[in-house]
Parts: sequence; C-alpha cells; structure tokens
Amino acid sequence: MNPLRDLQELVELFPAQAPFYQEAVHVAASQTPEPYKSLLVHDHHMTIAMEDYHKSPVEVKILASHRAGDIYCRKIILLKEGTDFVVQFGMVRFDLQYVTKQVQQDLLDEKIPLGRVLINYNILRHIDLGAIMKFTPARELTEIFQLTSPITTYGRLATIFCNHNPAVDLLEISRPL
Repeated sequence: MNPLRDLQELVELFPAQAPFYQEAVHVAASQTPEPYKSLLVHDHHMTIAMEDYHKSPVEVKILASHRAGDIYCRKIILLKEGTDFVVQFGMVRFDLQYVTKQVQQDLLDEKIPLGRVLINYNILRHIDLGAIMKFTPARELTEIFQLTSPITTYGRLATIFCNHNPAVDLLEISRPL
C-alpha cells in the first residue's frame, strides 16, 4: 500500500477547484494519538465507531455521487441524527458486483450510511485497515466541519471485503476531537 497514492486515487474521484486538505501525512497506527486511535485503528465499521463515540445514531448526507457501470462513488458526511453536527467526512468507491440487488438499491437510494447497509443485510465482510492519515484541513474541510479555522485531525484509508471480495475502498476523516 502507498497511502498517499491511494488517497490521491480516492480524491480524484471528485475533482475540485482546490484540495480539501492542506497536508496529509501517513502516521503509524501505533503512533496515532487518542481518542483518534480508538476511533480509527480497528477493523469495524466507522458508522458504529462514530455512533459509539458521539453517543448518537448517525445519518448520511451525500455531497456528490456518480456511477459508471458497477462502480458507485460517493462523497459524504455523517451527521449526528437530527442535527447539522458533522462527525465524519468520507469518500467511497464501491464495486456493486459483489452485493445483491437489494443492497445495491439501498446504497443507490443514498439514505443509509454504508456501514449500516452492510450490517442490515448481514453481509460477510472484513475491513482491512490500510493506513492512518493526519490531515490539516483546507477551506472545504474546515467549512464542512463548521470550524472557524483549520484544526488538525485524523482519518483512515481502508478496504472492505464483501463475501471475500475487495468491494469498497474508502477514506474516512473524523471531525477534529
């Protein structure tokens, strides 16, 4: 894995006038500070991790999405349920061929967080943590997190295997804690 190359591949799914981060640095999982280490360094769904940490269910808001054949991509935020409080920013590339039509439809309806869809359908899955990244937000991410100035935060790159197939590549960035 080359974390910076893999990050760039996901970022290029949604070209922007300016990058959403000023700097991105690969950090060893063992060197990740708390509470980010507990939140990011695991092989579970971030949907559940965010709900546990923020003590609230989360809902998804799609910022952008597109589909080309079986490849579905989306740029999202997760919000504390019933609020505009953003807890996570993410980008996802999903190869839909590895899931049923019902799962595909729930994903394409864009109303349920990815992790919750996979859990709801009890899809045999494994999450491979690729890398922990330290981010200095640029304007877009600072605004998404509703910050008055950039605050360093952490995220992760991961691959989700569905029924033993590498189905999902994702970037998940936590709100600064």
